[in-house]
Amino acid sequence: MHLPKLERRPELDALRGLFLVWMTITHLPTRFSDFVNQPLGFISSAEGFVFISALLVGRLYFRDLLQDPGGVRVKLWRRSLKIYAYHLLMLALAFTVVAQIAIHTHKAALMNLLSFYFAHPFVAIAGSVLLLYCPPLLDILPMYVTFLAFTPVVLTAAVRFGWKWILFASCTVWLLAQFGLRDVVHNWIVHVTHLGIPLQESGAFNLFAWQMVWTAGMWLGARSAVASVPLNRIPGWLAGVSAAVCVFFIGVRFAWFGPHYTTQAFGMHLDKWQIGPLRVINLVAFTLLVYWARKYILRVIAIEPFLTLGKASLRVFCAHIVFVFAGLTMLYGNFNADGLDQLHGIPAIALLACTFASLIWLASNEVRSKRAEKEKRRAAEALARQHAEASPELARTGT
Repeated sequence: MHLPKLERRPELDALRGLFLVWMTITHLPTRFSDFVNQPLGFISSAEGFVFISALLVGRLYFRDLLQDPGGVRVKLWRRSLKIYAYHLLMLALAFTVVAQIAIHTHKAALMNLLSFYFAHPFVAIAGSVLLLYCPPLLDILPMYVTFLAFTPVVLTAAVRFGWKWILFASCTVWLLAQFGLRDVVHNWIVHVTHLGIPLQESGAFNLFAWQMVWTAGMWLGARSAVASVPLNRIPGWLAGVSAAVCVFFIGVRFAWFGPHYTTQAFGMHLDKWQIGPLRVINLVAFTLLVYWARKYILRVIAIEPFLTLGKASLRVFCAHIVFVFAGLTMLYGNFNADGLDQLHGIPAIALLACTFASLIWLASNEVRSKRAEKEKRRAAEALARQHAEASPELARTGT
């Protein structure tokens, strides 16, 4: 099968880096998190990060799957195991260092973070290893591991049956998730494993709903790798409608339209954790609008440090959690209007500066290390080719 040359798209790394910056500011317990908490309607950094990650997976692996299915499966499962190892490392940090700090300082934020672990340590450890118990802040990597583990199956099915059936199945699972599929599956797992882990301790994300974000990203990534992207050119009228929809949801988010059109009024239809139907509309409209204006947006975001942070996304994500833990130990009892304890003033600025300086340094080191390994591998391959070309000549001359 003849495939077009796959061009490198550094702007995708930049997008992932942007979402990591957005996520970090949101998670750090400072007053600045109020400014980045869904400022563009019902869109968060988590949806963007998952979507772009899936798009990159589909773009990088789908075309290889057409030529080497076995090799792609091994690569994806190996990647999944690597992320799982990082997750175990973060759990070890939480259950040892963070837990001891919480016990000795009696910090409410840390105690609440690990409340189930303190009450049922053995069940929590066993459940976390099986990805059944996911404390707050530590529930994105388990979702990523699960989606990545099932990705070879989805991509193989897409090759065999076509993306229409995959998208239909994904939408069906999302619809069932709106009517309690997660509860049914969770109860069955608890019954089989005999691990009494409450549903609310299994992570905030409803994986049966969020898989649609992952599947949509893989589909677009795969299409961009082997053919043209659907709606490569967004009509002006569709961009206008999308803009109007986005403005409406921004108005709902900030209660511009009165008490009947607020976040509370729409309730679960806008829920982030199970991707409610109105949130889906907002996500689709926002994606179409961003894609329509991509030439202008990419000029703004395809810069440092977003490019470097995006290339080292896994380590950057894990490191930002460490700084969130550090921020939680610094809280001193000042609450905002929503009743959340937050840092402000010099401590907040110092935490942000230290966090991003460290993240950029960590990402830069990893990118340099990867570049050096790649150059070393190229040099070894070039030397091997030289030896291979020289061997016949040596054989003819008898030397």
